[in-house]
Formats: sequence, C-alpha cells, structure tokens
Amino acid sequence: MKGWTLKKKLFQPGQLVGTPEALEALGPARVFEILVRHLSGDWGELSAADKEENNLSVREGFRILSAYWVDEADQFRGKVWVITEADRSSTCILRPDQY
Repeated sequence: MKGWTLKKKLFQPGQLVGTPEALEALGPARVFEILVRHLSGDWGELSAADKEENNLSVREGFRILSAYWVDEADQFRGKVWVITEADRSSTCILRPDQY
C-alpha cells in the first residue's frame, strides 16, 4: 500500500465521522488514506468543474465533497464520498447510497 502522509492540510475537518458500513468496508488504513487525500486537496474521482468548485469552497468556506473509487475485496466495490460541512464542524465518510 502506498504510504500516505499529510503534508499540507487545506482546511480543518472538524469532527471525523463515518457511516458504519463505509468504515467497516474500508478498514482503518484506507480510511486514513482517504482522509489525507481529502484534506490535502486530492478530490478523487470528480470532474474538473467539481474539483474547481472544491478549490473555491476551500477558499470561501463552502461545503467540500470528494469521491474515491474503492475495491476492498468482498467488502465493497464502488465510490465513497467524503463531505466536509461548510462550517467545518464535521467531515463524514459514506457511500453515495447512504446520503
């Protein structure tokens, strides 16, 4: 597995939460990787326009959404979302069907 370290945090995540299904499917190492990517501005599987919207959201204090493809053997295959609220009170990891 690739080593992930948080070199530059672009925003405060607030309270870190996740749905039980998403956290169980991912496991601790993958959760950490996804959070590091999200907090450092690697928005994952988004369109160029959505990535630009996230960059604006970091600067202006709007909600931030990242999407990452995961394939965790038999546990789960698909995208997970990471959403940081506009007020930076919380960041949640969930599957799109749980939104």
